[in-house]
Amino acid sequence: MYFDTHCHLNSDELYDNYELYINNALNHEVENMMVVGYDLQSSKRAVELAKQYDFIYAAVGIGPNDCLETTEQDLFIIDEYLNEPKVVALGEIGLDYYWDDVPREKQKEIFQKQIEIAKKHDKPISIHCRDAYEDTYQMLKLHGHRGIMHCYSGSAEMAQRFIALGYYISLAGPVTFKNARVPKDVAEKTGLEYLLIETDCPYLTPHPFRGKLNEPANVVYIAQEIAKLKNMEIEDVARMTTFNAKTILGIK
Repeated sequence: MYFDTHCHLNSDELYDNYELYINNALNHEVENMMVVGYDLQSSKRAVELAKQYDFIYAAVGIGPNDCLETTEQDLFIIDEYLNEPKVVALGEIGLDYYWDDVPREKQKEIFQKQIEIAKKHDKPISIHCRDAYEDTYQMLKLHGHRGIMHCYSGSAEMAQRFIALGYYISLAGPVTFKNARVPKDVAEKTGLEYLLIETDCPYLTPHPFRGKLNEPANVVYIAQEIAKLKNMEIEDVARMTTFNAKTILGIK
């Protein structure tokens, strides 16, 4: 019923017990998951998990916080992974100005090169964006590709600009936080036909489990909050967000 479009079962926090978290997700009607890479090791793990389970898909990529030492050989490996049938997207990639680990120009360079790889394979991209919405928008507008704004934390108005470029807006745990006015506003004002749900686990655990390790089963709470904010049935949110996910990811 639910599709967690961005989880990190490939992270060190979850990988040793991934079977436990997958079974728990299935018990909570989470029928599909996309495991997303952020460097070469996590991308390799994502591919391996996707090959192991019919209902798991992979995204591979090198994120803005992990691209300082990225080489052309690294990008070649990402390019090769996109030939795998279960790799349905390139990501997570993008810009992050919150941390100062990687110079902005380096982030933009690796971001741009990976967009071109995604276009070559005609696969969507999963965007990591933190404190860099205008620059991210301008790059996506310039390079013209479709995808997902993962764990979206921008304004409802900015969301409409990304939607106009061909992007879906994915909401995560923060939409459930009691004082999270901005993501709740996004959930209320964005049409359900443009929304996705995700956990970004093991991070951003939703209310009422904040402080605990996040896992794919908790995507139910994101759907629950969106349903509440939109005055809808949770089944309708689950059905539409799953349809949206399969549409953008090319899953039949």
